[in-house]
Amino acid sequence: MNNTLCFDFGNTRKKVAHFQGSELKEVVVLENDSTEIILELIHKFKPQKTILSSVVHHNPAIEELLDAQTKFHKLNYLSKLPFAPTVGKPETIGADRLALSAAVVYFYPKQNNLVIALGSCITYNFINKENEFLGGGISPGLEMRLKSLNNYTALLPLVKPDTNIPLIGYDTVTNITSGVILGMAHEIDGFIDAYKLKFNNFNAHLTGGDTVFLAPHIKNKIFADTELIFKGLYAICEANNQ
Repeated sequence: MNNTLCFDFGNTRKKVAHFQGSELKEVVVLENDSTEIILELIHKFKPQKTILSSVVHHNPAIEELLDAQTKFHKLNYLSKLPFAPTVGKPETIGADRLALSAAVVYFYPKQNNLVIALGSCITYNFINKENEFLGGGISPGLEMRLKSLNNYTALLPLVKPDTNIPLIGYDTVTNITSGVILGMAHEIDGFIDAYKLKFNNFNAHLTGGDTVFLAPHIKNKIFADTELIFKGLYAICEANNQ
């Protein structure tokens, strides 16, 4: 059975997913993007195909390594995609947003889909039922909001996110977690409600590393899948590595 490695290099973490056939078997967080690390992965998983989605300045040598050892594809706006980017400058669309859009088109074709990704930033990505990527929005993510309160004030501490959040904070820490996490939840619900008024009958998807903190507080119906980006990367890899 064919093995595929899908690399996702984001602002917070560098991760790789191992697919056996079309089944996601394992996700690994990488210490760095050195050629030594990549070679270890190649020797361990023996991939026939690889794909890289990167929104950071990564080590360029790994692209040469992956290209020499596997059928390699670097995701960009010129990749074969199952949807049509209709924004003014498609070359400015982040690779992560392309992968997420590909995932929902693959699993929910010919439907209106709003993908909300919770990473360093929150990205709102809307793909209509004609499988057209219309754009969306970008706002600060959870860690960015928590750090900003610490960086731009004299006395507020840097707080770690929590899943147990009171509506009414009773000390500094719970005031911050209530304001930031519940505030984000209200923002997300507000966007979903606004899209509902414009596009009836659409799916709302929540993904990304901070889904565990936000999903319990979203009032709208959502599909939560923390590994959605890897499923999109696999679909794009298959289309571009024939």
